[in-house]
Amino acid sequence: MTTTDGPLRIALICLGNICRSPMADVVLEAKLADAGLADAVEVGSGGTGDWHVGEPMDERAARELSAHGYDPSRHRARTIRPDWFQDHDLILTMDRSNYDDVVALAPTDADRTKVRMFRSFDPDAGPTDDEVPDPWYGGPAGFEQVLRMVERTTDAIVESTAALRDERRG
Repeated sequence: MTTTDGPLRIALICLGNICRSPMADVVLEAKLADAGLADAVEVGSGGTGDWHVGEPMDERAARELSAHGYDPSRHRARTIRPDWFQDHDLILTMDRSNYDDVVALAPTDADRTKVRMFRSFDPDAGPTDDEVPDPWYGGPAGFEQVLRMVERTTDAIVESTAALRDERRG
């Protein structure tokens, strides 16, 4: 159950949990560690679909992360469940479809307020440009684009950590 004590708990959600959300998970964990906040924030990821459960990250996503000094090796795909709402303070979705699916899983109105678009933290996002595109059907350029968005957005999340912890306290 989430409380006002302990680490802030963030879940990152995409469709299959093999590209976008695991990339964001790996990058956010690394940036939090670099900022000395690894003990202050717990990060995890999941998908709204269950067809990749237990699988590693898409090899193209892993290759892009590795090329930029990140370690994608620990990831195994998981599926978000309604009990995640009691275990997480903030649930960030990669696109509108993911957002709608996650909100539909929320057991309570209070749980629905935990769900936000990942790029709501992105300083370059706009009202009609708040999704992380799914690179799965494309080539390497799509994974490069996603990594740039993820790095920029996770920088902003790291900078917002104190405010997010205060928000959790009410």
